[in-house]
Amino acid sequence: MPVEMARRNYIFDTIRQVFKTFAFEPIETPSLENLSTLMGKYGEEGDKLLFKVLNSGDFMKDVDFGQDYHKVAPQICERGLRYDLTVPFARFVVQHRDQITFPFRRYQLQPVWRADRPQKGRYREFYQCDADMIGSTSLLNELELVQMIDVVFQRLAIRTCVKINNRKVLAGIAELIGAADRIVDITVAIDKLDKIGLDNVRAELAERGLTAQQVAALDPVFALAGTAAEKLDALDSIFASVEVGRQGVAELRELFGYIADAQPQCQVELDLTLARGLNYYTGAIFEVKALDVQMGSICGGGRYDNLTGIFGMPDVSGVGISFGADRIYDVLTELDAFPADLNRSAKAMFINFGPAEQRACVAIAARLRAEGIAVLIYPDQAKMKKQMDFANRKAIPFVIFIGESEIANGTATLKDMVSGNQTTMPIDQLIAHLK
Repeated sequence: MPVEMARRNYIFDTIRQVFKTFAFEPIETPSLENLSTLMGKYGEEGDKLLFKVLNSGDFMKDVDFGQDYHKVAPQICERGLRYDLTVPFARFVVQHRDQITFPFRRYQLQPVWRADRPQKGRYREFYQCDADMIGSTSLLNELELVQMIDVVFQRLAIRTCVKINNRKVLAGIAELIGAADRIVDITVAIDKLDKIGLDNVRAELAERGLTAQQVAALDPVFALAGTAAEKLDALDSIFASVEVGRQGVAELRELFGYIADAQPQCQVELDLTLARGLNYYTGAIFEVKALDVQMGSICGGGRYDNLTGIFGMPDVSGVGISFGADRIYDVLTELDAFPADLNRSAKAMFINFGPAEQRACVAIAARLRAEGIAVLIYPDQAKMKKQMDFANRKAIPFVIFIGESEIANGTATLKDMVSGNQTTMPIDQLIAHLK
């Protein structure tokens, strides 16, 4: 509906403008990708949510339907709808490596699809607004992502908390408890902590093959409290003999130092239970929660060190974030925080008195539109009450009367629909007033 589109475009325009001020460039990628591009990048859970698209043409003539579905699917589905924008971006970078300059900063606002069960805050088709830097390992990039998050949600008037962790810390924890080979299982389970609670996470870890002793060894990490600096000091001791864990702590310490210098207005906290279920993350990870609305994450992202390597271009590190436009829409709706004038299609409407007056209105309307002022002429010579009712229903703040006397004097009469005041003025003054 027009109102919904106006609100959605308000979100897109706000995010796009922030991306531009941080010098990101726009790209687009196709809705359809080869399944070989998508499969195996999002973890076991993500692979189940991929929409697979049947091949066109006479693709079924050689299919043996006696096979297991998972063996049949690759024969009849070679493509799928994109699950996110990051994996297609990595494929894009490799494809266009000779046409882009590294480090490359791109933004992208496009829909993605997931074969999920629709519910509040979870959709089968939804928009992501991504910004990524690729070709640089500097943690200044992570800082800029936090700064962009801060600016976007300030402009949208949403109070937020940015949660940060590092996948190297999680890898260190897995190594510490003797389950380095189960890092995927651990992160997938921990990622559900907010949704299913600690006891259910423990149960899932046990189901995934961790021993009771290994699961219990995670409790001290879950229990760590205090400031980011205090948690990192504690982790330094815990990871005394775990190199990958110490690397993660060092990166987090540097990043939080930058954040302290930048002093963002949003809350920023170190959350050691933050896991981000996507398999391709290797370093810092981010998740943003709205403070005043019960909703899942409205923004998230992280660093991926070798995603392009899957497509033949190894050792290219990238980092990015994704704003969930549809969840942001839901938050703004619940907070009633959309600007009131978004519903307004026109600033002024010309009342239609008849053929001669119409011609005068056409000329003045053209001048107003040339100045960027949205106006419309009521198309029919209807009763005044009907025309005024239309202006009220459309929340148009001004109506303009061009009658015989106005034509003769080169003037217009402007009525403020809120106050009811009417003023007759020269056309130049009308234009200046509406601007």
